[in-house]
Amino acid sequence: MKKIYYILSLLILMSLNSCKKFLTTGPTDYLSPTNYYDTKEQLTIAKTGVYNYLGTFALWRSSANYLLGFNGDEAYMNRFSLNAGPWNYNMPTDETYTKNYWGELYSAINRANVVLENVDKNPSIPLEFRDQIRGEVLFLRGFFYFMLVQYFGDVPLRITATASVKGNDLARSPVKEVYDQILSDMTTAEPLVANITDVVSPGVISKSAVRGLLARVCLTMGGYPLNDISKFAEAKKWAQKIMSNTDAPHSLNPSFSDIFINYAADLYDKKESIWEVEFWGNNSVGGYDEGTNNGVINGVACGNALTGKCTNYMSITAKYYNIFEVGDARKWWSIGHYTNNTTGPSGSKTLTDERVAENQKWLAFPAKWRREYETYLPKADGVTPQNVPLLRYADVMLMFAEADNEINGTPSSDAIEAVNQVRWRGWTKGIKTIKVDNGGSGYTSEPTVVISNGNGTGAQATAIITGGVITDVILKRDPSGKLYYLTGNYTSAPTITFTGGGGTGATATATVYTKNDSDLSGTITGSKENFRKMIQDERMRELGMESLRKADLTRWNIFLPVMQAMAVTATQDAPTGVANISAWYGNAKEKNLVWPIPVIEISNNKKAIQNLGW
Repeated sequence: MKKIYYILSLLILMSLNSCKKFLTTGPTDYLSPTNYYDTKEQLTIAKTGVYNYLGTFALWRSSANYLLGFNGDEAYMNRFSLNAGPWNYNMPTDETYTKNYWGELYSAINRANVVLENVDKNPSIPLEFRDQIRGEVLFLRGFFYFMLVQYFGDVPLRITATASVKGNDLARSPVKEVYDQILSDMTTAEPLVANITDVVSPGVISKSAVRGLLARVCLTMGGYPLNDISKFAEAKKWAQKIMSNTDAPHSLNPSFSDIFINYAADLYDKKESIWEVEFWGNNSVGGYDEGTNNGVINGVACGNALTGKCTNYMSITAKYYNIFEVGDARKWWSIGHYTNNTTGPSGSKTLTDERVAENQKWLAFPAKWRREYETYLPKADGVTPQNVPLLRYADVMLMFAEADNEINGTPSSDAIEAVNQVRWRGWTKGIKTIKVDNGGSGYTSEPTVVISNGNGTGAQATAIITGGVITDVILKRDPSGKLYYLTGNYTSAPTITFTGGGGTGATATATVYTKNDSDLSGTITGSKENFRKMIQDERMRELGMESLRKADLTRWNIFLPVMQAMAVTATQDAPTGVANISAWYGNAKEKNLVWPIPVIEISNNKKAIQNLGW
């Protein structure tokens, strides 16, 4: 039963904290070692309490779903009223979102420290059990520090539990020391945690999750600001450990859209989704609920309760719209080419045309997270049960290719093939073109277009008649919005025939997309620089709206040039009346490579100093 073990542990943890809240005047987020950590159950509950921070409001229950997404070139905050925050690079040092992000992560780190200091309190508990607890919590501590150092730079390294409000002043450690601690925590955790095949869900940390995050950490260390190029080999090694692991084999889900349908429908896919944040319920039914706003603030606008209401604070940029190539079906799932109807059955849509004018592209909504696929009922306003991915196998393959390219003068065949696999998975597998060879004669009405053979099914098309002649054959739109057209799925070109319509003699020929259409060109694969630029674009196509873009732009040391280019483009092309987009991108300065250290930290920690420029 999905998430039941996780939920029961949290219920017990919450009840323990509630008792402490009413019976004592001390901290409520601290379980005293004198009467706890003595049994397997208590250790498990304590560990779950560390996991629980991933789903808090300041992280993926709410803020991280858009806080990290608005900070790049793929989307923007579409509200005039919210004109001061991390999303427009015009924020004070006491800005609420970044302050809460900082505070929640340090609370999580402290809880992890408490568990680590007490995991061996009872040596009669089997060492293997204690080591698995140790491994998961060590990894989480490292991950929490990774989330801090990427966005704040130098941060205080607190690796022992804070048990008193006194004597806690601590200087910020240099970025290098923080990363060294992250590597230490994660590499120590790697042999201690279970294979992904042995965990109940990808919400539980596994060897695959640890290795994938180690690849991400090492890639980040190889880039700005550390520029430690020796770490690219480490990143490649950790990614390869996942890709070559026959004991816990991973693979791409054959359908890009199904990845996100699974998240909406509370279904696990451990081959593709390696690590995700667990959510349950929608805070409306009663009992234990821990929902999220994933799919609410970053989806297509919707006022239909049956589909699932969506307030859509996020709109995409024209750059994101244009980044997809012809044939790349990820575009149709990632960007909404429809509007949700305000009434009618779940998922009822009105299809919209492709956006041609540049200013109209800025008005489209992201569509990866779709509420019509939720199976937890009734659906609630503003809250969903959709899990949030932190690591997917496609990301691992792209990290492997990127690291390999940085090591070598030109990308290896293995790196090229890894990217080509990701691209082909997301590509249209059906009809590419239908050409009318002979329009026939005598047609008084549209004939039925029959599409047969081709070792596949699914395509539907309409014939266009002009003067009794078939002048064109157009594929029908996909009413589900998964694809733009009903192209079907074929391994060879199907046969096109016409029946009815009162005429005769018309013929047409179809072509289909093949892997050659999605494979990288020789121009891209023949140059380290071209391959690097392609990876930067490919990560945007594959991982857009998954809270990674700002960190990617920063480590590639292109954040400022990209923001400046976005400001120029927005000045020329962005629509008016939505948000002051061009000014927001233009606000980005050198200081915005990191966020400000929250004022409350500067006030309470006498050894902390502010980031440069803030």
